[in-house]
Amino acid sequence: MKRLIWLDLFLVILVISFLAFGCGQEKSVTAQSQGMKPEAKKVEGKKKDQDMEMEMKGLTLESIQKEGKMMEVTPGMVQISPERQQMIGVRFGTVEKKNLEKVIRTVGRIDYDEKRLVTVSPKIGGWIEDLYVNFTGKYVKKGEPLLTIYSPELVSAQEEYLIALRTAKSLVKSGSSLVEPARRRLKLWDITDDQIKALEESGQVRKTLTLHSPFDGFVLERTTYQGMNVMPGMALYRLADLSVVWLYADIYEYELPLIRLGQQATIRLSYYPGETFEGKVIYIYPYLDSVTRTAKVRFEFSNPHEKLKPEMYANVEIRMPLGTKLAVPEGAIIDTGLRQVAMIDRGSGYFEPREVKLGTKVDHYYVVIGGLKEGERVVTSANFLIDSESKFKEAIGGMAGMEHGTHGK
Repeated sequence: MKRLIWLDLFLVILVISFLAFGCGQEKSVTAQSQGMKPEAKKVEGKKKDQDMEMEMKGLTLESIQKEGKMMEVTPGMVQISPERQQMIGVRFGTVEKKNLEKVIRTVGRIDYDEKRLVTVSPKIGGWIEDLYVNFTGKYVKKGEPLLTIYSPELVSAQEEYLIALRTAKSLVKSGSSLVEPARRRLKLWDITDDQIKALEESGQVRKTLTLHSPFDGFVLERTTYQGMNVMPGMALYRLADLSVVWLYADIYEYELPLIRLGQQATIRLSYYPGETFEGKVIYIYPYLDSVTRTAKVRFEFSNPHEKLKPEMYANVEIRMPLGTKLAVPEGAIIDTGLRQVAMIDRGSGYFEPREVKLGTKVDHYYVVIGGLKEGERVVTSANFLIDSESKFKEAIGGMAGMEHGTHGK
C-alpha cells in the first residue's frame, strides 16, 4: 500500500515538472518576439509584400494555363492519382506521324491464263493417218507436228492448183486468174506458203495434211486416235501455254477500296521455301460472294521456269505505301459502335475523353483524320476503366443538377 502511494506521488511530481519546463520555454519565445523592435517588424512585413507582388506581377490567364497552374475542366474529365493509375495498370502512347504501309494478306489459287489456251481443230474432213502426240500432258513446241490427216478434198484441191499452174504457163494473160483462186483455197485450209512452194517445185500431190502446234505448251486434252475419222471444226487437242499464269484471290469488301489495277503483289509457296514470285493485279471482279462477302481479284504472274502450276495454293501479299500519316496506337481507341473515343492525358492525373475520326487501320495503328494532335499522350491500357469512371462521373453530375433543379422549384 505504501509503495503505491509513493509511486503515485512520483508520477505527480514528474508531470508538474514537465509542465513547468514547457511553460518556461513558451515564455522565452514570447519574450523574444515581444523584444523585437517595431522597425524590424515593419521591414519584415514589407519584404513579404514585395515577394508576393513579384509573384503576381505579369501573371495572366494564358500564362497560368501554359504553366499548368490552371486547367479547363471539360465534361467527363476525371482525375486519377498516380497510385491508382499504377494499381489499374494505366499505360500511355503518343500520337505521332509515322511512315505507314498497308499490307493485305490472303490465299490465292493458281490457274491457266485463258488467253494462252488454244484448241487445235482441222478445217477439212478426213482420217488420221499419223499421230505424233498421243498422250495428254506432253510438252510440245511451236511448229511441232501433232498429226497428219488424209483428206480426198485436200488431194483434189492440190490437183486443181497444179492444173491452174500449167494452164497459167500456156495462157500468159488470163492464167493468173485461175491460179489465185486455187491458191487461196489451199491457204484457207491452213496449207502454209512453204508447203505450197514445195508443191509447185515437186509437182507431186501430197495426200495428207500435217497439223502443227501453234505455240509452246502442254497438252491438256486429246480426242485423237490413229485411223479415226475427223470432221471440220472437231476439237482434236487443247493446249496451254504456262509461261504466264493467273492467280485468283478473295479480298474482303472493306479492303476492296485499297485495291487498284496494276498494283504489285508477292506470293510465297510452302514447297519453295524462301522463294517469292512477283505479279500484278489485272482484273477486279464487279460483284461479291454473298456468303463470304469477298470479291475475286485476278493477278498475273510470269512463270518462265514453270514452277507455278494450275491449282496450286499460294500466300498472297499486297503492299500499299500510304506515306507519312498522323497515327494513334490501336489500344488507345474505344470503339462503341457509334463513335470512337480516346482518353487524353492532360497532366496532373487528369484524363479527358475525346471523340476522334479514324481512317485505315495499319498493323497496330489507326490513321487519324480528326480529333487528335501530334504529340498528345493517350491512354493505351486500362482506358476502358477510365472511360467507365468518366461516364459515372457525368451521370452523377447530371443527377445532382436534376436534384438542384427540383429543389429550386
